[in-house]
Amino acid sequence: METHQQEGNASYVFLLVVVAAMGGLLFGYDTAVISGAIGFLQQHFELDELQKGWAASCALVGCILGAAGAGVLSDWAGRKKVMLLAAGLFSVSAIGAAIPVDLTTFVVARVLGGIGIGVASMTSPLYIAEISPARARGRLVSVNQFAIISGMLVVYFVNTLIARSGDEHWNITQGWRWMFASGLAPAVVFGLLVLLIPESPRWLTKRGRSEEALAVLTRVGGTDRARAELAEIKDAIAHEGSAVALLLRPEVRAPLVIGVVLAVLQQVTGINVVLYYAPEIFKSAGMETSTALNNTVIVGVVNLAFTVVAIWVVDRVGRRPLLLATSIGMGVSLTLLGGAFVLGRLKGPGVLVFVLSYVASFAVAMGPVVWVVMSEIFPTRIRGVAMSIATVCLWVSCFAVSQFFPLMLAWLAGYVFFVYAAMCAVAVMFVLLYVPETKGKSLEQIERGWVPRSGPEVTVE
Repeated sequence: METHQQEGNASYVFLLVVVAAMGGLLFGYDTAVISGAIGFLQQHFELDELQKGWAASCALVGCILGAAGAGVLSDWAGRKKVMLLAAGLFSVSAIGAAIPVDLTTFVVARVLGGIGIGVASMTSPLYIAEISPARARGRLVSVNQFAIISGMLVVYFVNTLIARSGDEHWNITQGWRWMFASGLAPAVVFGLLVLLIPESPRWLTKRGRSEEALAVLTRVGGTDRARAELAEIKDAIAHEGSAVALLLRPEVRAPLVIGVVLAVLQQVTGINVVLYYAPEIFKSAGMETSTALNNTVIVGVVNLAFTVVAIWVVDRVGRRPLLLATSIGMGVSLTLLGGAFVLGRLKGPGVLVFVLSYVASFAVAMGPVVWVVMSEIFPTRIRGVAMSIATVCLWVSCFAVSQFFPLMLAWLAGYVFFVYAAMCAVAVMFVLLYVPETKGKSLEQIERGWVPRSGPEVTVE
């Protein structure tokens, strides 16, 4: 027992991470379920292109609301209770989206689910970052991205299986309903598992519950490390001041701006165009519905496989090199995809190859590493609020991209992909000039780099 206390329990940490990451799985499941249902939904409710975009993106309005409130709520009630709230919202939405009588009731149900997505998208990586040892934090936070992609892949399979259960008429009238209803089971499982995990030790310390925090830290990292980390957490909190005042301090603006810009760039480089509209893109390339859905599953498999690569390399290679290399890869892939559309050379496997190379590049860094950096760079006292601000900006960008892509594709055709390629070039320049390397540093070390107590300003290198 003494050895266990001295060394900590890696298996216990991993179990906590897996449970929290189920919020990410539901995030992926609930956002991607629309990809298989949107075509049938459009025919069922006889939607025009603008209404189709609204049906696909309305959940993102909820994401914005959920992310906006999750920071303050998680700082007040705790990370665990907020994850439970997300599970409840996912459950209600799964039922509501399956039984709407018109587009309005469908939208209401999806917005509720979107609130759950927004809450989970902020709280799950935040909890993982606060529970993880510094040496493995990048890998463990990336597990959340792995879970997001797993959720997407699972729902691609589910959508395909449901679509094959009946003919076109059945899918238009009933099949899409079962696609949304299928999300109820994982939502209930997530809620039950969250009941079994402890609260974040950093939140407990901030609330004056140091003994509980020490118990969690001891089980995570061992006795000696737990005592040192608790002292470091207390010291960081003692020097922070109020959350609002800290947000207004000049030296905190840098991490906040970096977090916000990275969040926006993750979306305006086009990922959800591919993930939400993959079947529609493939259909635009002349593929049959069944082929388009099968190719969407392949997209999900590649996304998941390269997310595993990200988990393996993020704490070895570092954050900056991965973001730089993969932003370039994304830009090249989008340029080739746009060129294929413009030149009319979309028959055969070419369009699938370009989509897969783009998704692979995104999965290695722009997906998981952005969440890692966002979960790392903010001071403890404002981490919830600052993460919430960045996540709101992410979802606003996601909504804008998803809402207007059908119109942009109709107006610009293949040229629309050049717009997203240009955003990849912006991402390269921003990372090169402004994003720090945080590999291997404790959260408190990173915080001290942004918020010096005396002397000249210090930056994280």
